[in-house]
Amino acid sequence: MIVVRQMKKKETAKMGEIDRTEAVTVGYSVWHGALTARAVDWPVPPWNPDGTGQHSVAHYVQIVEQVLDGGGVAFGAFDGARLAGCAALRYGLTPTMAQLAGMWVGNGCRRQGIGTRLLSKVVRLAVASGAKELYVSATPSESAVGFYRSHEFCVAPKERVRPDLYEKEPEDIHMILAL
Repeated sequence: MIVVRQMKKKETAKMGEIDRTEAVTVGYSVWHGALTARAVDWPVPPWNPDGTGQHSVAHYVQIVEQVLDGGGVAFGAFDGARLAGCAALRYGLTPTMAQLAGMWVGNGCRRQGIGTRLLSKVVRLAVASGAKELYVSATPSESAVGFYRSHEFCVAPKERVRPDLYEKEPEDIHMILAL
């Protein structure tokens, strides 16, 4: 049974337990404000357990720890002691907007409602903080973009895309959920 609960900082090292592998066959981009799908062949390998680069366990641990150090919160989906998924909420992206700073659900655990449960926890706290919107930079895969669209996120209009977040992840699909 998967238990979703708030994570402690010492648990962030468990990020390496999430199996991020995926075979992406549909990718998205935004062209003139419209979401465009195209056939792709993007094999997504596991996170590098040893390095410190962009796709390393250490990088994702750092993302979650920065959120926690900044006063945000992270939720973990635990299958016993194993971390099967995680979502990190950063408050105060703007006075009326919070950020889903990251959400990951492991291969083999997807399409079981775990992402929905994690997102529900994030949305509840974002609303309680006074946020009117939730921003996410979504991986441009069919699974990620489809998930957010099914939860009523919309592609951010060009004038609402956060330049600081776009600079970090220009290939991502920047989306906003009205709360």
